[in-house]
Amino acid sequence: MRTEDLIQSLSADTRAIPRHADRRRVLMGLLVGSLATLAVVVFGMGLRQDLPGAMMTMPFMMKWAYSISLGVLALVATLHVARPDAPPLRTAWIVVLPVALLMLAAIAELATARDDVWMALWMGSSWRECSMRVALLSLPIFAGLIWAFRQLAPTRLRTAGAAAGLAAGGCAATLYGLHCPEVSATFVVTWYTLGMVLSAAVGALLGPRLLRW
Repeated sequence: MRTEDLIQSLSADTRAIPRHADRRRVLMGLLVGSLATLAVVVFGMGLRQDLPGAMMTMPFMMKWAYSISLGVLALVATLHVARPDAPPLRTAWIVVLPVALLMLAAIAELATARDDVWMALWMGSSWRECSMRVALLSLPIFAGLIWAFRQLAPTRLRTAGAAAGLAAGGCAATLYGLHCPEVSATFVVTWYTLGMVLSAAVGALLGPRLLRW
């Protein structure tokens, strides 16, 4: 068989892929995983009793803006590396920007607070479980993104896993904020960030195994 004939026979049954199919699949995985995590937060942990009023306060908005911005930036990176022909991700440093801004807010917070409340601002009342809860809540979302990735054939597997893990961590931190009463910038930039970093680390570790094709 000639090479031209072989190529024609292999491509005879191929179907045209709808435009933005990769984005829709990733967003579907994100949505399904987020709904599962939301169910755990609502029915397993419970919402803050003062949630309607708290959501209108600046500290709560700050916390959500931080986790949402990290999640969105990581999701953009996830969509970028989902393609098998994805070029190197040269703008990944932008993810550091929300962290740097919140660190500045934390420094200002500590500078204007009395010395005897610094520890309370940093540790809050839930530092022991906060990071681990964020990391665990990210698992359903991470699973949804991995499901999407396995149909998209990424080639940069460790990068794809880390991006998916960070996106899942950002979404999980946002949903966990519906339960968590902590709103100190110092607390959030320490323990929420640690939870998201753990999620990204798990993604980088498991990515090459789960996404291999």
